[in-house]
Amino acid sequence: MSDASIRSEETRQGLPPWAKKTLVVVVTLAVLVIAYFVLAAFVPRWWAQRIAGLAEGGFARGILWGLSFGLLCTAIPLVLFACIWQVRRWKHHRVLQILLAVAALVIALPNLMTLSIVLGGSNAAHAGERILDVDAPGFRGASLVGAIVGALACVIFFVAVNRYRKRGRDLNRVRENLERQRLEEKREEERRRAAQELGTGPDDVPPGAHRSGS
Repeated sequence: MSDASIRSEETRQGLPPWAKKTLVVVVTLAVLVIAYFVLAAFVPRWWAQRIAGLAEGGFARGILWGLSFGLLCTAIPLVLFACIWQVRRWKHHRVLQILLAVAALVIALPNLMTLSIVLGGSNAAHAGERILDVDAPGFRGASLVGAIVGALACVIFFVAVNRYRKRGRDLNRVRENLERQRLEEKREEERRRAAQELGTGPDDVPPGAHRSGS
């Protein structure tokens, strides 16, 4: 094969595999960085305005909405993430696990957006803090309390479920042992009854045993 044909073959093949993977990784990282800065400049202020519309400047309404979002948007995602582990042996579990993970992240978004206001250092985050302080007082603290209560409730629920399952396994094991013991006693009783019907006992020597042993 000539040098010209080799060069034409390399040109048709394009970039080597490692270069393609590197290009994909670089493009993905660039898109994520751009999306982060866009969302950081938009989401905190937008979310604070939505909460302000719900609370309408009321302290009680701000606390109520904060508790609701903090509790539900923490407890439900934790339950869904636990379900991801439970369905690992199911058929088509990969697709189901992806759907559960996406659902958990979507439900957790309100808490994540509130967190972007509390921990964010951008102008949008500071603007969101001022909006919540004026139009939704008590929302941020109530969200934290709700998140803690939701996490504790999930821990208590998981512990209770594990204990219930362990108790069920222990009861099944006891039932199996009792059933096995009952079957053994039944077989022993049948052997005794058969021996009584034949007129022999367990210590009787069968006829001809002395002659064969001598």
